[in-house]
Amino acid sequence: MPNIATPTHCPYCALQCGMNLTPTQDGGVAVVERPDFPVNRGALCGKGRTAPAVLASGVRLTTPLVRSGGALVEASWPEALDRIAEGLARTRAEHGPDACAVFGGGGLTNEKAYGLGKFARIVLGTSQIDYNGRFCMSSAAAAGIRAFGLDRGLPFPLEDIPRTGCVILVGSNLAETMPPSLRFFQELRDNGGTLIVVDPRRTRTAEQADLHLAPRPGTDLALALGLLHLVVAEGRVDEEYVSERTAGWEEARAAAMAHWPEYVERITGVSVPELREAVRMFCEPEHAMVLTARGPEQQSKGTDTVGAWINLCLATGRAGRPLSGYGCLTGQGNGQGGREHGQKADQLPGYRKLDDPAAREYVAGVWGVDPDRLPGPGRSAYELLDALGGDIKSLLLMGSNPVVSAPRAAHVEERIRSLDFLAVCDVVLSETAELADVVLPVTQWAEETGTTTNLEGRVLLRRRAIDPPPGVRSDLEVLHELAARLGADEGLEKGFPVDAEEVFAELRRASAGGPADYSGITYERLAEENGVFWPCPAPPDGDGVTEHVDDPAREDDAAGDESGAVPHPGTPRLFLDRFATPDGRARFVPVAHRAAAEEPDEEYPVLLTTGRVVAQYQSGAQTRRVEELNSAAPGPFVELHPRLAARLGVAEGEPVAVVSRRGRAVAPARVTTAIRPDTVFMPFHWPGEGRANTLTNPALDPTSRMPEFKTCAVRLETVGG
Repeated sequence: MPNIATPTHCPYCALQCGMNLTPTQDGGVAVVERPDFPVNRGALCGKGRTAPAVLASGVRLTTPLVRSGGALVEASWPEALDRIAEGLARTRAEHGPDACAVFGGGGLTNEKAYGLGKFARIVLGTSQIDYNGRFCMSSAAAAGIRAFGLDRGLPFPLEDIPRTGCVILVGSNLAETMPPSLRFFQELRDNGGTLIVVDPRRTRTAEQADLHLAPRPGTDLALALGLLHLVVAEGRVDEEYVSERTAGWEEARAAAMAHWPEYVERITGVSVPELREAVRMFCEPEHAMVLTARGPEQQSKGTDTVGAWINLCLATGRAGRPLSGYGCLTGQGNGQGGREHGQKADQLPGYRKLDDPAAREYVAGVWGVDPDRLPGPGRSAYELLDALGGDIKSLLLMGSNPVVSAPRAAHVEERIRSLDFLAVCDVVLSETAELADVVLPVTQWAEETGTTTNLEGRVLLRRRAIDPPPGVRSDLEVLHELAARLGADEGLEKGFPVDAEEVFAELRRASAGGPADYSGITYERLAEENGVFWPCPAPPDGDGVTEHVDDPAREDDAAGDESGAVPHPGTPRLFLDRFATPDGRARFVPVAHRAAAEEPDEEYPVLLTTGRVVAQYQSGAQTRRVEELNSAAPGPFVELHPRLAARLGVAEGEPVAVVSRRGRAVAPARVTTAIRPDTVFMPFHWPGEGRANTLTNPALDPTSRMPEFKTCAVRLETVGG
């Protein structure tokens, strides 16, 4: 057997680590290091190394399933597709197009996300589409757009991190969530820089820090405001930068000055000396960065919380300058690209706004439909799930498992069960797929070609390395076949090609001129250049792509040749000359601390926070099927401080019940001083009795519509026996 390596990328987190796949004797593939890819330089975590295990026929779905007599039974593809088309058509005829909903996933390729959004809007005619990426970085996106006029996870490549002077890492345990990235922070310290970690737990990442701040969950907003107060009080504001490159400082300054250090200490539990040391470490170097993750973002005030950290960057001149800035560490594999091209409730391809008449007209032109045919913005993810069984009667779901991953999960499961019709496309029989009327087995990362966009805004090419098993089709084929069955226009399925490169060519045209402009990116470039950073417009009159609108956020040296002969090089670093606002200035936004939606009280006196462990990923639908990963992380647990365990009378390994206003979860106790005495932690990868999201609060951020996963009030109970 020839040892031909196929270069591709990991199917899991937003690092999208490079790997090579080589064929094995049994017809599968093995993962081999790919040191040429700059994000991971060959390093992989256990999830990436074992990813081929989910390709095995005994693990994954290989035939369509339909519900018959209460059970899922094997069926042919024509029968399964006919059932889906009939179910959706019946709902649309009886209740209108908005009674049909579509729910996508942050692991879908750009081509699939684009096709799913187009299918919802011009085939089903529904406004009811969103995706699980709403639970990932929507608060950071909203804050970034509000401040900078543009959202991209990181406005600079990861390779800049070791060369800065200080990084404040807020609410990220990247040593477990994306281990290969830790080397950039280790190199930062090796180069004389410092790392500040903000986390209520002393995680593996916090252990690497020069300073660990452990605020009470839900108080990150107060912490950021307290640091900005000290920046002002100690005369550390970069007045020249604020004057030349920002707007709104006086209002933001006044809001911050109401959060004096002693007040912030009382709210957060972080001492005044620690606050002062953090300010010193952040302000003394020439360059510095703030990076946030789900900790500050998954709150009912997540947008304002991220905004407060952005204000800290702006006041100190740490945004839009080399080796400095604010960035968000995206979580899901294509969480960035997944929302840029149309599966988010309020967006059209190219990160255009669905309620913008010019955007509607442009994209409708690419799709060959009247702009009035496009529905308006729909519900956000949790609001959509909450409406299932009410005015939403049918759901088409691709690549998500909300029975485990959604907040208030028992309620969401109940709503899913109440649907008239549910169809699921997935690679495994997830807990959500088990409830479906029809389940379609679809191709995985190694069996298909397509693009993703990693946390840096680097568009990447995943390549097909092996053929899928007989009976497995791609999501693009599913959309094509359903469009043929449902489309009122003759030949509508032709608008849903099954070839990924053909879909990407249309995506390029649809994104041209939008904030996330991919029009200058081709599969050939992605293969040759190890990815291309957006925005990357096509040269004028080049490659048949519609003329784009210039983006003021791009570097001057990324403009390309005026004749259009030179391809745009892509934009690894944003905002170096101006921000993507009408006047080129970043916007301060005045924010003030407010309590979490649910604070502890006499009945529920403890705070719960949730997160991930290194050996599992998201809802665990795939990783829980890998023996090596299950050996490392076999099930849920409740992490609690020894003082809390002693009060409860619970020892290490004994079952403990965690109860919130929404439900009860039971898991073994893990007693550790790595967590605050007033807080417990649960990972959210498992269903059943230990499902952490049974407990979590769906209170929504008013701007981003992000649920408050990261903090809610609970009580602990012993479990008899």
